[in-house]
Amino acid sequence: MDIYAQNIMDHYKNPRNKGHLKNADLSQQEINTTCGDDISVSLKLNGDKIKAIKFDGQGCAISQAAISILTESLIGKSIKSVLKLEFQDIEDIMGIPISERRYKCAMLGIWAIQKALRTISKNI
Repeated sequence: MDIYAQNIMDHYKNPRNKGHLKNADLSQQEINTTCGDDISVSLKLNGDKIKAIKFDGQGCAISQAAISILTESLIGKSIKSVLKLEFQDIEDIMGIPISERRYKCAMLGIWAIQKALRTISKNI
């Protein structure tokens, strides 16, 4: 197993930032009905930047590793930059190629985060 696949398995077995933020500024749940992945995110903001992010849920290794990796990489990022993230960015952050069958799994976490951020992005 290569180092990137090992990283995915590590995040799946030992997720970072799993749980709920008390007094979160934003929260959102997304479900992938195709395979049953379920992710809820909660975020705290500091102005136009993400101060803290946590997630909860269940699903396949790709969906859970992706959101775990995202929670680490998005702290301190601006709302505008997070709203611009697309599939290629997520694939780059994860460090592995994602097949078409796993597209929704890999994207579910960022979709939840972006949907939450869009509720306030008009004011930024």
